[in-house]
Amino acid sequence: MVGRMVVWERPEPPDRPVPVPLSRERIVRAAIGLADADGLDAVSLRKVAAALDAGPMRLYGYIETKEELLDLMVDAVYAEIHPSGDGWRQVLRSLAEGTRQAAARHEWLADLLGKRPQLGPNTLATGDAVVAAMGGVDLDVVVPAVAAVSAYVVGVIRREITERRAERASGLDLKQFQAAYGPYLERTFATGRFPALATVVRDGPHLSADENFRTGLEFLLDGIEARISHRRAAEGDDADKADEESAEA
Repeated sequence: MVGRMVVWERPEPPDRPVPVPLSRERIVRAAIGLADADGLDAVSLRKVAAALDAGPMRLYGYIETKEELLDLMVDAVYAEIHPSGDGWRQVLRSLAEGTRQAAARHEWLADLLGKRPQLGPNTLATGDAVVAAMGGVDLDVVVPAVAAVSAYVVGVIRREITERRAERASGLDLKQFQAAYGPYLERTFATGRFPALATVVRDGPHLSADENFRTGLEFLLDGIEARISHRRAAEGDDADKADEESAEA
């Protein structure tokens, strides 16, 4: 069975003399502008057409559904992410930080990441660069390692964006929220019911969002590095054992 031709494979309509020229790139750029300003609720083919001063039906020659448009938007943002570095650890760190920075510029990205595989050319290029950086590492380590970093980044991004939206909705930033609820926590901890949590709140480190992100990421990368080292040590032991058995034979 022949698969359905996806949006990245379909040719665009031929050029024709029109007052407002269109292309998928212009459509996606306009949609990203709307989403950056007012969130994904502001994105529809009708609203994008209005932003481009074009008739809505013209857009259907380039994009069939809103879901296709969202896929194109995510892939366009992935063009802003450039994982790089010497070795897999630096590349994974670069991917994580680049994705977080992209989400800070495009808050709506948090609503789309992790929902389904992203298969656009920019997304695939990003994934290819990351996997290539892990060359020499067994695939049964590479796949869960990359998945773990992705899950961590998506989780942090969603939490940070949720907090940002809560600040806007409540009118309270983090310091104001802490000041408002601090007395309640002090009264609660004074009962002695939550001694471990009270110690953490009173004596634990109070890191910034950037520090929390980077510290958690380093914990994760340390774990991946330990797994890779353990695997290589085990393979070395197996090789030594095989050599000994061969010599004895």
